[in-house]
Amino acid sequence: MKNINKYLRYIVTGLFVGFGLIACDLNELPEATASKIAIFESKNGMELYSKSFYDMLPTPYDGVFQTDDNSDIVARNGVDIRFTPNALSAINSPSDEWDFEDLRNINYFLEGCENSSVAEKNHYMGLARFFRAYFYFGMVKRYGDVPWIDHTIDVNDEATLYAPRDDRFEVMEHVLEDLNYAIENITLTSDASCTLVTVDAAKAFKTRVCLFEAAFRKYHTSYGKTGTANSWYQEVVNTANSMSGFSLVQGENAYREMFLLKQPDASETILAVALDAALQTYSSRNRKTISPTYGNRPALTRRFVNTYLNTDGTRFTDNADYKTTPFTEEVKGRDRRLGQTIRIGDYHRTENGVPAIAPPNLDQSYTGYQVIKGCYDERFPYDDESRNENAHLIFRWAEVLLNKAEAMAELGTITDADWAATIGTIRARAGITGASLTTLPTQADPYLVEFYNNKFTNPVLLEIFRERAIEMIFEGLRPDDLYRWKLGELFETAPMNGMYVPALGEYDLNEDGIMDVCFYQGQRPTSSNPSIIYVEISNSAQTGSRQLSGGTSGEIIWNPGAREWLDKKYLYPIPEEHKVKNPALGQNPGWD
Repeated sequence: MKNINKYLRYIVTGLFVGFGLIACDLNELPEATASKIAIFESKNGMELYSKSFYDMLPTPYDGVFQTDDNSDIVARNGVDIRFTPNALSAINSPSDEWDFEDLRNINYFLEGCENSSVAEKNHYMGLARFFRAYFYFGMVKRYGDVPWIDHTIDVNDEATLYAPRDDRFEVMEHVLEDLNYAIENITLTSDASCTLVTVDAAKAFKTRVCLFEAAFRKYHTSYGKTGTANSWYQEVVNTANSMSGFSLVQGENAYREMFLLKQPDASETILAVALDAALQTYSSRNRKTISPTYGNRPALTRRFVNTYLNTDGTRFTDNADYKTTPFTEEVKGRDRRLGQTIRIGDYHRTENGVPAIAPPNLDQSYTGYQVIKGCYDERFPYDDESRNENAHLIFRWAEVLLNKAEAMAELGTITDADWAATIGTIRARAGITGASLTTLPTQADPYLVEFYNNKFTNPVLLEIFRERAIEMIFEGLRPDDLYRWKLGELFETAPMNGMYVPALGEYDLNEDGIMDVCFYQGQRPTSSNPSIIYVEISNSAQTGSRQLSGGTSGEIIWNPGAREWLDKKYLYPIPEEHKVKNPALGQNPGWD
């Protein structure tokens, strides 16, 4: 990727090559060219150029499914550099993340459109400004203050080239302006493929952006912006209320099946990244989720699994013995999303099309809560090769409902009717029944109060947090939620705990009469069952080991390695090489 200094030296221009489009340097292509006319003096030219913006969306290979691996509710292999003690610094802060190539491309396009006579130019300008907002939202979340640049830069414009960063709150006002422009000018109102940015995609993104910004302003009080938070919460509500025509896909297995589709369901999915073997575009979702030797080996923590409600709407953690309930019992009678997110009960896979019993595999899952969301049930070739073709869902209706509910709860305007139309609708799809679908909660769940470090006591808000975490797990939102709520300490302190083990020995995790796992200390036992998984229980809390909370019984405690949280980690350091080239950039607090 090109870095900021190449942005400082060059003005990007466009050039058609055959059926493709590439960006060239200023001194390679004069400003007045036939290619520029071809781009900006025809609808087809603008449309072709605008396709390049979609490369900014999550890559087909990685998608967004790994983002939540670095959070408080997922146990994984190892610790990310951001949370490893003394690991991240300005020296090793990823240099290619401070990258303005996409912005340069967008601003060049916008300036060309301004002078165009094409009747549809405002639509394409709206699309470009959507992606400029997308770019800057990511940069502000990562770095805080960043340079706001809304034009192509002349090579001699040193005042801009070497200017200091702009205040992140001012930049976010520009982001809001861009999103409003996009919503007002994008003319595409529907897309059956769910792969194009429509006006509703811009609205869905706006609800995400405004919710993040509202909470950041409210809970990061040191910035002195608390009094401005409510206007951003209101933007969430107003924008969500302007959307219509979407609904949650229904069916007993609808939640899981939604993430396995190659062609997303447009009734709920608003924007997705599509994959296709014919085009050699795949993802590595199975491989990076299930393989015991590749990827992070993510698994849910028991602390999080405990938050799933019972199907009658009651809280699992209200059961007096919930802490000592074994796996086979704790997964019964729960929110159906639990069994569509992890392996439970009689979950089956196939191997070359042949059905295979598949209990939780503790070689692949450190806590026993093994992830299946977004993963094919067929083992070959998906677990071993990056061959998934299921689309990555970027925005969907359930998130808009959650964003709206949280904003109304923060504003204090949410009613029973609002609750039923948002949280109640989501819970109903999950098979939950009872008054919790239609009536606002009046008493805070003590488990959730403790879960969120006693920072939140509003019963309505806590229940929305419950639903947000459950519904959106492995969709890339959880770390941002902790950042905006100023709960970064959970990255360090949240226990990486797993299923309850009453005693060392063998267990049948899917109740098919065959033992699936053996927990042991000392000498590894032997068994005539070739499929049994042996899990060594350590006597010490060494990195990469599993203990039981009671020594020879209790919850599995996984140690991925030392974790550290410091408040400076709410922002990444400006990479040193860019700071050296432009000292006016300065450095984020605590990273000097």
